[in-house]
Amino acid sequence: MNTNAFAMRHIGPGEDDQKEMLKIIGVDSLDQLIYETIPDDIRLKNGLNLEEPMPENDYLIHSHNLSKLNKVYKTYIGLGYHPTIMPAVIQRNVLENPGWYTAYTPYQAEIAQGRLEALLNFQTMITDLTGMEIANASLLDESTAAAEAMSLLFAVRERDQKKANINKFFVSENILPQTLSLLQTRANPIGIELVVGNEDSFSFSSDFFGAILQYPGQHGEVTDIKSFIESAKEANIKVAVAADILSLIKLEAPGEFGADVVVGTTQRFGVPMGFGGPHAAYFATKEAYKRDIPGRIIGVTKDTNGNRALRMALQTREQHIKRDKATSNICTAQVLLAVMAGMYAVYHGPKGLQHIANKVHFSASTLAESLQKLGFNQVNTSFFDTLHIKTNAKKIKKIAKDKKVNFYYPDDETVTISLNETTSVRDINYILSIFAEAAKKETVVLSSISEKTIISEKLQRQSDFLSMKVFNSYHSETELMRYIKKLERKDLSLNHSMISLGSCTMKLNAASEMLPLSWFKWGKIHPFAPTKQVKGYLSVLKELENQLTEITGFSATSLQPNSGAQGEFAGLMVIKAYHESRGDDHRNICLIPSSAHGTNPASAVMAGMKVVVTKSTDKGNIDVDDLREKAELYKDNLSCLMVTYPSTHGVYESAIKEITKIIHDNGGQVYMDGANMNAQVGLTNPGNIGADVCHLNLHKTFAIPHGGGGPGVGPICVAKQLVPFLPGNPVKNTGGEKAISAISSAPFGSALACLISYGYIKMLGSEGLTESTKVAILNANYIKTRLQGHFDTLYSGERGRAAHEMIVDCRPFKANGIEVTDIAKRLMDYGFHAPTVSFPVAGTLMIEPTESESKQEIDRFCDAMISIKKEIDNVSKDNSNNVLKNAPHTLEMVTSDEWLMPYTREQAAYPLDYVRDNKFWPSVRRVDDAYGDRNLICTCASIEEYVNA
Repeated sequence: MNTNAFAMRHIGPGEDDQKEMLKIIGVDSLDQLIYETIPDDIRLKNGLNLEEPMPENDYLIHSHNLSKLNKVYKTYIGLGYHPTIMPAVIQRNVLENPGWYTAYTPYQAEIAQGRLEALLNFQTMITDLTGMEIANASLLDESTAAAEAMSLLFAVRERDQKKANINKFFVSENILPQTLSLLQTRANPIGIELVVGNEDSFSFSSDFFGAILQYPGQHGEVTDIKSFIESAKEANIKVAVAADILSLIKLEAPGEFGADVVVGTTQRFGVPMGFGGPHAAYFATKEAYKRDIPGRIIGVTKDTNGNRALRMALQTREQHIKRDKATSNICTAQVLLAVMAGMYAVYHGPKGLQHIANKVHFSASTLAESLQKLGFNQVNTSFFDTLHIKTNAKKIKKIAKDKKVNFYYPDDETVTISLNETTSVRDINYILSIFAEAAKKETVVLSSISEKTIISEKLQRQSDFLSMKVFNSYHSETELMRYIKKLERKDLSLNHSMISLGSCTMKLNAASEMLPLSWFKWGKIHPFAPTKQVKGYLSVLKELENQLTEITGFSATSLQPNSGAQGEFAGLMVIKAYHESRGDDHRNICLIPSSAHGTNPASAVMAGMKVVVTKSTDKGNIDVDDLREKAELYKDNLSCLMVTYPSTHGVYESAIKEITKIIHDNGGQVYMDGANMNAQVGLTNPGNIGADVCHLNLHKTFAIPHGGGGPGVGPICVAKQLVPFLPGNPVKNTGGEKAISAISSAPFGSALACLISYGYIKMLGSEGLTESTKVAILNANYIKTRLQGHFDTLYSGERGRAAHEMIVDCRPFKANGIEVTDIAKRLMDYGFHAPTVSFPVAGTLMIEPTESESKQEIDRFCDAMISIKKEIDNVSKDNSNNVLKNAPHTLEMVTSDEWLMPYTREQAAYPLDYVRDNKFWPSVRRVDDAYGDRNLICTCASIEEYVNA
């Protein structure tokens, strides 16, 4: 047994277990199973051309050596990214804790109350600091949040504005450059005309429906947004504000001035820069827009016993339901990072945050005063942390570079300096020495920071914030550690049991993949740092791009999209740019199978395309005749097909090459959704199938943890003809020769998280990756076989095999009065998170075990499902007081003095013997979603408010 082989640690079933599983399935070998599962004409003839697998210890040494190629300079670049101090208690107990980073999106609220509370804290923090009424549970980054704000304001235009087709959106020239680029990406496809200008001279014309301001501006000036918003209101123009979260401790909340939306990033709250991410953006708005707010919202409700409970609120407004009618395609958040930022606020509390904000601001004002004494022209009259200096920037840059300091140089005559919470008196003196040398003067030496405010009095914060108990209780490490652990115990994660969610691929997130994320030479790098300082990052990212390009069979890769939905949008925008480069501006029809994920049609509409849905056959495959008919009908305007492979129904469709040829023959391109790439790696690939572009979910197939709902990374891989159009960035030169504008804030998106997938591929190598795919298929077919006779599998391949996932039909159990939700809740009593519920077919469960789960764990899951089927057989439609309808059963319920159930406490809590060994207790009974939506509370409201709602 080669204990150095990472594949042995990553793949669950050992050799003996695999033999036994294959025997039960009824095949002689794993290769025979793969032959019976995957159509032969799409199989790869050769293995992946990747380096030999690297043992875990060797990989950690390799990663550490690469990190040393990064140069950690003192960085004052700003532009939305700042050095921070991550409290060690948060690093150890959240970032490095699998109890937090391996959890799934909290769709099953009863076993996710800890994460939900942490996110409610985050929402409360955001609403308090912004002065808004409602906030979501985070978005991807500040620039995409700003783009979502623009889209929301466009969607909520008044009737007269819509009727008159009012489509102009004003963008302050003080906006961050990456945000402007992303606004440009998102505006044109949906018919918004951007007008960039000086907010002081804006005319407030009725031709505009909205505007966005940066607060403070990109060069640090704190402008009078109050007067602007008042004038905009008079002209019926709604205003979004992109606000620095830390500055809102000192600056009055935009909501107090009447802003309609406030967005930004919470990176400054203890999250490392990581060369661009992942970081949790925030989005806050008025409750009147709650049906249009993008992303997830956590709300308060009650459970069956009337106890307070939390859950994801207003889910009917999400793109999963609204599809092409959705105003956003956002499918993931940055939950892990939002939890960290929220805990930063809990740990420091309002007084601690005031101390940090004061230190930053006073440091900036002290530096400004000292620079003026040296004769430099600091032009900002009101600022929080950033100085805007007019001088010979080339001279400053040369000296600063020699002294290992990064400032920002917008042009040859401008230097901006953004201070941060790590800045000390010593750092200020070091900065002064650079400018003194440039001026050939004796430097100013400070012994302390003067407490002088350079903020206009009418813009200084007057409103209270973070007065709730949670932000005023856990300021010692002991108390915060216990609070974090208290929440963690309420959540079922991969460190408890298998999470067999179809299309979500909840596989092992190996510790050796995760460890480098905490190393400072990866974490402390600014995304706009000079190229020579980031050779380690560029080496990793380039090799990861090459690895993914090889795996997908394409020509190039962009890592910029920082979620799967962003990858979809990016892929479609690249296709759009390709058609336009050929003079085919009219190609705007996107064919989408009826079984597609809800983000597919939402992304197509965002890209300015018209969605045409194609039919599925009774077996769940694409109806090729219907597809051909529609492709030929729309051939003059056909842009693309969006297809998932294997299909969303868990089947390798044998007609896939015919399908892609039909699209190409009619002038279109093929976009492949990479959600099911875990069933392709090493065995087939999108290029071989005939696709032109695909996005990959690195948080699925390539082992980035789901983090309770994010981070995600969704790079796109493209065929040769699409390479020139890969997305760029306005600050750092990235992308193709004819690059589309930005998709995400940072040039390489969430670069820090990409280290995980790099390590995953590096340690598995070609054989390990291929073996992982085979075992994922083995595990799925083993479950299918074990559940036969108890549950019907809805779809299978031509030889009766499943791909890496399958759909089991729970609709017949309605005859017993049992819904699929009852099964999902009962699984909690057995210690399992439910598979995917009612997607893509209502009343079903979609099961995906992944390659990381052992035969023993899979058997426990199958035993639980079979036991539940027996329970279903013993209940009737006439009696709802049964073990399934009452599930899940909490410890409070089972230990109550009163027990009126027609089954025993033991049946409720310990339905199988194995459950006793490691019982996980849901912390609340079944939640009441409807009550929570009728009485929407999305912050840490007092218990009195909740009871009286």
